[in-house]
Amino acid sequence: MNRTLLISMILVSVTLNAAAQLFLRWGARSAAEVTTGSLLESIASLALRPSILVGLACYGVSILVWLYVLGRVEVSFAYPFLALGFVMVAVAGWQLFGESMPPMRVAGIAIVVVGVLVLARS
Repeated sequence: MNRTLLISMILVSVTLNAAAQLFLRWGARSAAEVTTGSLLESIASLALRPSILVGLACYGVSILVWLYVLGRVEVSFAYPFLALGFVMVAVAGWQLFGESMPPMRVAGIAIVVVGVLVLARS
């Protein structure tokens, strides 16, 4: 399998993992607004929210893609790409949920992106 396709598969896995975080955040955030019933009822209600289920499904598919990748590339090459998930989640959290994006966070994101680009060229 060629390197471009492997990197694409890695990015699919990372993107699905980041999407899972965003769906879980969305579901947890909406559940926090509803606080009725016992703790067990609240947990059951949370677990059955569509956004939570979609997030868990994204995790599942992400893991399957990741396993496929790990069978074909060195883990020392693939694993650092997971750092892009931090970038995706931070930017999406800022855009979708109105979370803060202070200058130091932007600088950290830039450093991560540069690091992954250097890695991809190695």
